[in-house]
Amino acid sequence: MGRKIFVSYKYADSLVEALPSVFFVQTTARHYVDELQELLEEDDHIYKGENDDESLEGFKDTTIQSKLRTKIFDSSTTIVFVSKGMKETFTAETDQWIPWEVAYSMKVLKRGEKTSGTNAVLAVVLPDENGSYEYYIEQNEACGSRTLKTNFLFQILKDNMFNVKNPQTRECNGNTIYSGYSSYIHTVKWSDFKDNVTKYIDIVKGIQEDLENYDLCKTVK
Repeated sequence: MGRKIFVSYKYADSLVEALPSVFFVQTTARHYVDELQELLEEDDHIYKGENDDESLEGFKDTTIQSKLRTKIFDSSTTIVFVSKGMKETFTAETDQWIPWEVAYSMKVLKRGEKTSGTNAVLAVVLPDENGSYEYYIEQNEACGSRTLKTNFLFQILKDNMFNVKNPQTRECNGNTIYSGYSSYIHTVKWSDFKDNVTKYIDIVKGIQEDLENYDLCKTVK
């Protein structure tokens, strides 16, 4: 049986590395969704998030709920494409699609007599226009670790990272290093993800099975 995956992304974000498969137009985060589709199994199904022409301005929560419940209800995994221009700096998070899409991925949704549980969630970091991930991921070779610049993210993504209830940590050069799966929303670079999609989806499915051990945030702030 195929996987049902909801993909959340900033449609028009062009601060991403150009893809060889894209001709005559500037590569955007939307083109990476097409690449993902090619990487998935034939019977997998993608539900796409934000479109390019629909604003949240003036929407009521009930309208947002109706739109997102329909898209997200049948999915069991959400992939969030983290990209350099994913946030509109001068627009409230409540007026941007990605936070709401993550929130409804985290909620237990009901439709009639059917209930859809909290999705597994994977953050896939796209390379920026220079092919770099350093806007979000910084490698710490001395400690054999990486630093995620979570302040860059929407609040709901940040709140669901490093949120395991009983973290395993160590100290290195004055920094606290987390071990194991410390975040409900696991993070992976696109370059690693595209080489083994199933591996990383399986990781977040395993985390999902252990969700009671994480402090989950399901609301947009």
